Amino acid sequence: MAKKTETTVEEKLRALYDLQLIDSRIDEIRNVRGELPLEVEDLEDEVAGMNTRLEKLNTDLEVIENNIKEKKNGIEESKALIKKYTAQQDNVRNNREYNSLSKEIEFQELEIQLADKHINEFKAQIEQKKEVIEQTKEQLEERKEHLKHKQSELDDILAETEKEEKALIKESEKYEKKIEERLVKAYKRIRNSVKNGLAVVQVERGASGGSFFTIPPQVQMEIASRKKIITDEHSGRILVDPALADEEKEKMDKLFTKVS
Repeated sequence: MAKKTETTVEEKLRALYDLQLIDSRIDEIRNVRGELPLEVEDLEDEVAGMNTRLEKLNTDLEVIENNIKEKKNGIEESKALIKKYTAQQDNVRNNREYNSLSKEIEFQELEIQLADKHINEFKAQIEQKKEVIEQTKEQLEERKEHLKHKQSELDDILAETEKEEKALIKESEKYEKKIEERLVKAYKRIRNSVKNGLAVVQVERGASGGSFFTIPPQVQMEIASRKKIITDEHSGRILVDPALADEEKEKMDKLFTKVS
C-alpha cells in the first residue's frame, strides 16, 4: 500500500492563497450587488405592509357602512313605533295612558336624533377613511414602481454574476478540501474578523498587504522560504511572499476567465 504523501507547507500556503483569491472574487461579485438585495427586501416588506393596511382600512369601511345601515334600520323602527303610539293615543281611556304613550313617542324621537347624530359621525369617519385609502393607494403605487425598478436592477446584476458566483462557490469548497481543517478554521476566523475579508495577504514593500507595519527582514526571509506558516503579529493575517502570490494570481486569473 502506497504511503500518502504529506502536504508541504508551500502547498498549504498556495492552497490558502488560492482559496483567498477565490473568496475575494466572490466578495467582489457580492459587492457589485451591494445593498440592492436588502433594498429590494425592504421595499417588498413595505409593499406588503401597505397592502395589509389597505385591507384593514377597507374592512373598517365595511364595518362603518354596516353601522350606518343598522342605525337607519333603527330609525325606521322608531318611526314605525311613533306611528303606532300616535294611533294608539286616539283610543286612550285616560290621561295616564295618553302621557305614557307621549313619553314612548318622545323616547323614540330622541332615539332617531341620536341615530342621526351617529350616522353623521360615521359618514365623517368614512370620508376620513376614504382619504387615507386614496393616499395609501398612491404611496403603494409609488413603492411598487420603485420596487419594480430595483428588482429589475438586481435581476440584471444577478443574470450577469449568478453563474460565476455559483461556479466560484464550488471552487471555494473544492479548495477548502485541499487544506487541513485546522487551517481552514483559522482562515475563516481571520477572514471574519477583518473588514475586507483578507485572511491571507502577500508581503508588499516590506509590510503585510494593506498594512503600514514593517516586517523585519529576517521574518521576510522566513516567509520567502515557505517552510512554515507565518502570521502578521499586528493583524493575525497569514503571510505569503510576492513571488508565490504572483504565481497563484496568474493561475487563478485563468480559472476566473474560465468560469465567468
